Amino acid sequence: MEKVLFTDKNGETIELFVLEKTRLSGNDYLLVCDQPEGDAQALILKDITKKEGTGTPKEADYSIVSDDEELSAVAALFESLLDDITFVEDEEDGN
Repeated sequence: MEKVLFTDKNGETIELFVLEKTRLSGNDYLLVCDQPEGDAQALILKDITKKEGTGTPKEADYSIVSDDEELSAVAALFESLLDDITFVEDEEDGN
């Protein structure tokens, strides 16, 4: 499982594990979690990197998917790609 480092908006580095990558409606998404095995907190991240010219950016810019409709569609796609994944809403968020 690929391990990647993300920098949050406060400048703190967060280590996450990439479970799967996919593309939907022209957008790239990552399914990441905080632990490599077992029950883990998962996030769906959308690549919002501005692509200018033909050069490839050295760092990608990702945002947590928060739009309910988009989140449902991408979560369903990830569930279909991964047999052993089931998303459960976090009760703390009230969602």
